[in-house]
Amino acid sequence: MQEELKITMIQSDLVWENPNANRMIFSEKIASISEATDLIVLPEMFTTGFTMNAKALAEDETGASVSWMISEAKKHHTAITGSLIISENGCYYNRLFFVFPDGNYTTYNKRHTFTLAGEHKTFARGNDQVIVMYKGWKICPLICYDLRFPVWARNTMNYDVLLYVANWPEKRIAAWDALLKARAIENMAYCIGLNRTGEDGNGHPYVGHSAVYDLLGEQVSTKDFEHEFIETISLQKNEIETNRRHLQFLNDKDDFTLS
Repeated sequence: MQEELKITMIQSDLVWENPNANRMIFSEKIASISEATDLIVLPEMFTTGFTMNAKALAEDETGASVSWMISEAKKHHTAITGSLIISENGCYYNRLFFVFPDGNYTTYNKRHTFTLAGEHKTFARGNDQVIVMYKGWKICPLICYDLRFPVWARNTMNYDVLLYVANWPEKRIAAWDALLKARAIENMAYCIGLNRTGEDGNGHPYVGHSAVYDLLGEQVSTKDFEHEFIETISLQKNEIETNRRHLQFLNDKDDFTLS
Protein backbone atom coordinates (compact mmCIF):
# COMPACT_ATOMS: atom_id res chain seq x y z
CA MET A 1 0.00 0.00 0.00
CA GLN A 2 1.25 3.47 -0.93
CA GLU A 3 0.74 6.03 1.87
CA GLU A 4 0.92 9.04 -0.47
CA LEU A 5 -0.93 9.36 -3.76
CA LYS A 6 0.03 12.19 -6.09
CA ILE A 7 -2.77 13.49 -8.31
CA THR A 8 -2.13 15.87 -11.21
CA MET A 9 -5.07 17.94 -12.43
CA ILE A 10 -4.93 19.36 -15.96
CA GLN A 11 -7.53 22.12 -16.23
CA SER A 12 -7.66 23.09 -19.89
CA ASP A 13 -9.70 24.62 -22.68
CA LEU A 14 -10.91 22.07 -25.27
CA VAL A 15 -11.02 22.35 -29.06
CA TRP A 16 -14.63 21.77 -30.08
CA GLU A 17 -15.24 18.37 -31.69
CA ASN A 18 -11.59 17.91 -32.68
CA PRO A 19 -10.15 14.77 -31.04
CA ASN A 20 -6.80 14.94 -32.84
CA ALA A 21 -6.16 18.54 -31.76
CA ASN A 22 -7.13 17.80 -28.15
CA ARG A 23 -4.93 14.71 -28.00
CA MET A 24 -2.00 16.79 -29.25
CA ILE A 25 -2.68 19.54 -26.70
CA PHE A 26 -2.87 17.08 -23.81
CA SER A 27 0.25 15.25 -24.99
CA GLU A 28 2.14 18.55 -24.68
CA LYS A 29 0.63 19.33 -21.29
CA ILE A 30 1.41 15.86 -19.94
CA ALA A 31 4.98 16.09 -21.23
CA SER A 32 5.39 19.38 -19.35
CA ILE A 33 4.70 17.80 -15.94
CA SER A 34 8.06 17.96 -14.21
CA GLU A 35 7.37 16.13 -10.95
CA ALA A 36 6.50 12.49 -10.37
CA THR A 37 2.79 11.76 -10.28
CA ASP A 38 0.58 8.70 -9.81
CA LEU A 39 -2.55 9.86 -11.63
CA ILE A 40 -3.29 12.49 -14.29
CA VAL A 41 -6.89 13.70 -14.44
CA LEU A 42 -8.42 15.05 -17.67
CA PRO A 43 -11.92 16.56 -18.18
CA GLU A 44 -15.17 14.93 -19.23
CA MET A 45 -15.26 14.32 -23.01
CA PHE A 46 -11.72 15.65 -23.16
CA THR A 47 -11.29 14.94 -26.88
CA THR A 48 -14.45 16.74 -28.07
CA GLY A 49 -16.05 18.97 -25.47
CA PHE A 50 -19.58 18.22 -24.21
CA THR A 51 -21.24 17.53 -27.54
CA MET A 52 -24.28 15.50 -28.50
CA ASN A 53 -22.79 14.82 -31.95
CA ALA A 54 -22.03 11.26 -30.96
CA LYS A 55 -22.74 9.69 -34.34
CA ALA A 56 -19.90 11.63 -35.95
CA LEU A 57 -17.44 11.54 -33.05
CA ALA A 58 -17.88 8.24 -31.23
CA GLU A 59 -15.01 5.76 -31.11
CA ASP A 60 -14.82 2.22 -29.84
CA GLU A 61 -12.36 0.99 -27.25
CA THR A 62 -9.84 0.13 -29.95
CA GLY A 63 -9.99 3.66 -31.35
CA ALA A 64 -7.38 6.41 -31.44
CA SER A 65 -8.28 8.08 -28.14
CA VAL A 66 -8.17 5.02 -25.92
CA SER A 67 -4.99 3.94 -27.69
CA TRP A 68 -3.58 7.41 -26.98
CA MET A 69 -4.43 7.12 -23.28
CA ILE A 70 -2.73 3.74 -23.08
CA SER A 71 0.35 5.04 -24.87
CA GLU A 72 0.62 8.12 -22.63
CA ALA A 73 0.16 6.08 -19.46
CA LYS A 74 2.92 3.67 -20.46
CA LYS A 75 5.22 6.43 -21.67
CA HIS A 76 4.97 8.47 -18.47
CA HIS A 77 4.56 5.54 -16.05
CA THR A 78 1.39 6.97 -14.55
CA ALA A 79 -2.35 6.34 -14.55
CA ILE A 80 -4.55 8.62 -16.67
CA THR A 81 -8.30 9.18 -16.42
CA GLY A 82 -10.93 11.16 -18.34
CA SER A 83 -14.11 10.45 -20.30
CA LEU A 84 -14.78 9.89 -24.01
CA ILE A 85 -17.69 9.29 -26.38
CA ILE A 86 -17.78 5.53 -26.94
CA SER A 87 -19.94 3.45 -29.27
CA GLU A 88 -20.78 -0.09 -28.16
CA ASN A 89 -23.48 -2.55 -29.24
CA GLY A 90 -25.48 0.13 -31.02
CA CYS A 91 -25.42 2.56 -28.07
CA TYR A 92 -23.37 5.64 -27.23
CA TYR A 93 -21.84 6.11 -23.78
CA ASN A 94 -20.13 8.94 -21.96
CA ARG A 95 -17.47 6.58 -20.64
CA LEU A 96 -14.67 7.28 -18.20
CA PHE A 97 -11.44 5.35 -18.65
CA PHE A 98 -9.02 4.82 -15.79
CA VAL A 99 -5.88 3.64 -17.56
CA PHE A 100 -3.16 2.10 -15.40
CA PRO A 101 0.57 2.59 -16.06
CA ASP A 102 0.78 -0.86 -17.65
CA GLY A 103 -1.95 -0.02 -20.18
CA ASN A 104 -4.76 -2.02 -18.62
CA TYR A 105 -7.89 -0.05 -17.79
CA THR A 106 -11.19 0.10 -15.93
CA THR A 107 -14.27 1.93 -17.23
CA TYR A 108 -17.29 3.70 -15.78
CA ASN A 109 -20.36 4.77 -17.79
CA LYS A 110 -21.99 8.02 -16.65
CA ARG A 111 -25.05 7.17 -14.57
CA HIS A 112 -26.87 10.51 -14.64
CA THR A 113 -27.15 11.79 -18.20
CA PHE A 114 -27.70 15.55 -18.31
CA THR A 115 -31.35 15.91 -19.34
CA LEU A 116 -31.18 19.73 -19.52
CA ALA A 117 -28.84 19.37 -22.53
CA GLY A 118 -30.63 16.33 -23.96
CA GLU A 119 -27.79 13.95 -23.12
CA HIS A 120 -30.35 11.26 -22.24
CA LYS A 121 -31.64 11.35 -25.85
CA THR A 122 -28.22 10.46 -27.27
CA PHE A 123 -26.36 8.52 -24.59
CA ALA A 124 -27.31 5.37 -22.73
CA ARG A 125 -26.79 5.67 -19.00
CA GLY A 126 -24.63 3.37 -16.92
CA ASN A 127 -25.97 1.20 -14.15
CA ASP A 128 -22.85 0.10 -12.29
CA GLN A 129 -20.85 1.76 -9.56
CA VAL A 130 -17.11 1.27 -9.98
CA ILE A 131 -14.27 1.22 -7.47
CA VAL A 132 -10.76 1.42 -8.89
CA MET A 133 -8.06 -0.24 -6.81
CA TYR A 134 -4.78 1.57 -7.41
CA LYS A 135 -1.60 1.45 -5.32
CA GLY A 136 -3.59 0.48 -2.23
CA TRP A 137 -6.11 3.29 -2.70
CA LYS A 138 -9.82 2.86 -3.47
CA ILE A 139 -11.02 5.45 -5.99
CA CYS A 140 -14.66 6.03 -6.98
CA PRO A 141 -14.81 7.70 -10.42
CA LEU A 142 -17.92 9.65 -11.47
CA ILE A 143 -18.83 12.14 -14.21
CA CYS A 144 -20.14 15.72 -14.02
CA TYR A 145 -23.96 15.61 -13.47
CA ASP A 146 -23.46 12.63 -11.12
CA LEU A 147 -22.26 15.27 -8.62
CA ARG A 148 -25.84 16.40 -8.00
CA PHE A 149 -26.93 12.97 -6.74
CA PRO A 150 -25.45 12.17 -3.31
CA VAL A 151 -27.02 8.73 -2.98
CA TRP A 152 -25.08 7.45 -6.00
CA ALA A 153 -21.84 8.70 -4.44
CA ARG A 154 -22.56 7.60 -0.86
CA ASN A 155 -19.52 5.95 0.66
CA THR A 156 -20.85 2.48 1.36
CA MET A 157 -17.75 0.89 -0.19
CA ASN A 158 -15.13 2.49 2.05
CA TYR A 159 -13.44 4.34 -0.79
CA ASP A 160 -10.63 6.82 -0.15
CA VAL A 161 -11.10 9.19 -3.09
CA LEU A 162 -14.20 10.42 -4.90
CA LEU A 163 -13.27 11.72 -8.35
CA TYR A 164 -15.39 13.75 -10.78
CA VAL A 165 -14.45 14.73 -14.34
CA ALA A 166 -16.68 17.42 -15.81
CA ASN A 167 -17.76 20.05 -18.31
CA TRP A 168 -19.57 22.19 -15.71
CA PRO A 169 -20.63 25.63 -17.04
CA GLU A 170 -19.88 28.98 -15.45
CA LYS A 171 -23.52 29.88 -14.78
CA ARG A 172 -23.84 27.05 -12.22
CA ILE A 173 -20.28 27.07 -10.88
CA ALA A 174 -21.42 27.98 -7.34
CA ALA A 175 -23.24 24.63 -7.20
CA TRP A 176 -20.07 22.85 -8.37
CA ASP A 177 -18.02 24.43 -5.59
CA ALA A 178 -20.60 23.69 -2.90
CA LEU A 179 -21.33 20.11 -3.94
CA LEU A 180 -17.69 19.05 -4.28
CA LYS A 181 -17.07 20.27 -0.74
CA ALA A 182 -20.22 18.59 0.55
CA ARG A 183 -19.33 15.24 -1.05
CA ALA A 184 -15.94 15.30 0.68
CA ILE A 185 -17.46 16.06 4.07
CA GLU A 186 -20.39 13.65 3.97
CA ASN A 187 -18.30 10.74 2.63
CA MET A 188 -15.18 11.40 4.72
CA ALA A 189 -13.02 11.03 1.62
CA TYR A 190 -10.88 13.21 -0.56
CA CYS A 191 -13.00 14.71 -3.32
CA ILE A 192 -11.43 15.72 -6.64
CA GLY A 193 -13.32 17.70 -9.27
CA LEU A 194 -11.66 18.34 -12.65
CA ASN A 195 -13.47 20.82 -14.90
CA ARG A 196 -12.59 22.57 -18.17
CA THR A 197 -12.12 26.23 -19.13
CA GLY A 198 -12.92 28.19 -22.29
CA GLU A 199 -16.07 28.26 -24.40
CA ASP A 200 -17.67 25.32 -26.18
CA GLY A 201 -19.27 25.13 -29.62
CA ASN A 202 -22.67 25.98 -28.15
CA GLY A 203 -21.37 29.23 -26.69
CA HIS A 204 -21.32 28.03 -23.08
CA PRO A 205 -18.41 29.47 -21.04
CA TYR A 206 -16.48 27.43 -18.46
CA VAL A 207 -14.33 28.81 -15.65
CA GLY A 208 -12.78 25.64 -14.27
CA HIS A 209 -12.78 25.72 -10.46
CA SER A 210 -11.09 22.32 -10.47
CA ALA A 211 -10.23 21.51 -6.89
CA VAL A 212 -9.34 18.91 -4.29
CA TYR A 213 -11.05 18.87 -0.90
CA ASP A 214 -10.02 16.86 2.15
CA LEU A 215 -12.27 14.91 4.51
CA LEU A 216 -13.20 18.00 6.50
CA GLY A 217 -14.04 20.08 3.44
CA GLU A 218 -10.84 22.10 3.33
CA GLN A 219 -9.58 22.91 -0.17
CA VAL A 220 -6.05 21.53 -0.48
CA SER A 221 -5.46 22.61 -4.09
CA THR A 222 -4.81 26.06 -5.54
CA LYS A 223 -7.13 28.98 -4.76
CA ASP A 224 -6.50 30.68 -8.13
CA PHE A 225 -8.36 28.22 -10.27
CA GLU A 226 -10.31 30.01 -13.05
CA HIS A 227 -7.62 29.71 -15.74
CA GLU A 228 -5.76 26.84 -17.35
CA PHE A 229 -3.39 25.19 -14.93
CA ILE A 230 -1.55 22.00 -14.09
CA GLU A 231 -1.20 21.17 -10.42
CA THR A 232 -0.03 18.12 -8.51
CA ILE A 233 -1.53 17.49 -5.06
CA SER A 234 -0.41 14.89 -2.53
CA LEU A 235 -3.14 12.87 -0.82
CA GLN A 236 -2.24 11.22 2.49
CA LYS A 237 -3.70 7.88 3.56
CA ASN A 238 -2.95 8.54 7.25
CA GLU A 239 -5.15 11.65 7.12
CA ILE A 240 -8.09 9.47 6.07
CA GLU A 241 -7.43 6.85 8.72
CA THR A 242 -6.82 9.34 11.54
CA ASN A 243 -9.94 11.41 10.87
CA ARG A 244 -12.21 8.41 10.39
CA ARG A 245 -10.92 6.77 13.55
CA HIS A 246 -11.37 9.96 15.55
CA LEU A 247 -14.71 11.15 14.15
CA GLN A 248 -16.40 7.88 13.05
CA PHE A 249 -19.22 9.70 11.25
CA LEU A 250 -19.50 7.00 8.58
CA ASN A 251 -20.51 4.49 11.26
CA ASP A 252 -23.79 6.39 11.69
CA LYS A 253 -24.77 6.50 8.00
CA ASP A 254 -28.22 5.32 6.90
CA ASP A 255 -28.66 1.94 5.24
CA PHE A 256 -30.30 1.89 1.81
CA THR A 257 -30.54 -0.16 -1.39
CA LEU A 258 -30.09 1.33 -4.85
CA SER A 259 -32.66 0.34 -7.45
